[in-house]
Amino acid sequence: MNLYELVVNDTEKIALDDLLFSAENKAALLQTIKEHKYIEELKKYKLKVDHKILLHGHSGCGKTTTAKAIATALNKNIVIVNLSTIIDAKIGETSKNVKALFDKAIREKAVLFLDEFDQIGKSRDNQDKDVAEMKRLVNTIIQLIDYFPSDCLLLCATNYYSSIDTALLRRFQIKLQFEMPNEKELDRYYNKVLADFPVHLQEIPLKYNISYAEAKDYVHTTMKKQIIAELELQEQQELIKTLS
Repeated sequence: MNLYELVVNDTEKIALDDLLFSAENKAALLQTIKEHKYIEELKKYKLKVDHKILLHGHSGCGKTTTAKAIATALNKNIVIVNLSTIIDAKIGETSKNVKALFDKAIREKAVLFLDEFDQIGKSRDNQDKDVAEMKRLVNTIIQLIDYFPSDCLLLCATNYYSSIDTALLRRFQIKLQFEMPNEKELDRYYNKVLADFPVHLQEIPLKYNISYAEAKDYVHTTMKKQIIAELELQEQQELIKTLS
């Protein structure tokens, strides 16, 4: 598998103001962004910026979009990797793949976003039959993180925080939890997503107890059905006019 195949091709730009998450998470991310904007000035005082962030919590609640928003805010390239796609039967090959991704991010001074981090960061205390190989992989990841330069950013995402090796967890200067949105938060999100569509199509029943990603998919699926139904009706009316 070559380097091009390892990276998710996603160039979507996300503004930080478009994200919906807790005030605590927003404050932490804004502080990180400010530190990187003034990184050279802070270096004069021998102050190190935070550049290793772990995003954890429910799927579909904004971890990937958060990474994109940070990259957009700092005008940096983002290297997006779904780690479940690069696990190789040979642990050594997986280590090689991961190192190539770190090297790419370092060359580009980019934001490196590792999704499903638990795929390579599992605790070395587990009872996995391949525990020896996994220990070597985790040791490799620890070294790569330790030497990751501060003019790049590393963001890792997982839905399984408790499965991450404790030594890896200690490497992250910031850990942000993403929780399922409540009804009020979903209402705000629905209003934002529905605003892109004609007013007469916006009155749809709303679903709750779902993630932001699920809510967006629901709205888009519903809108496609309604738009197609309108187009088909228009075609039928035009046909009737033509025949009459």
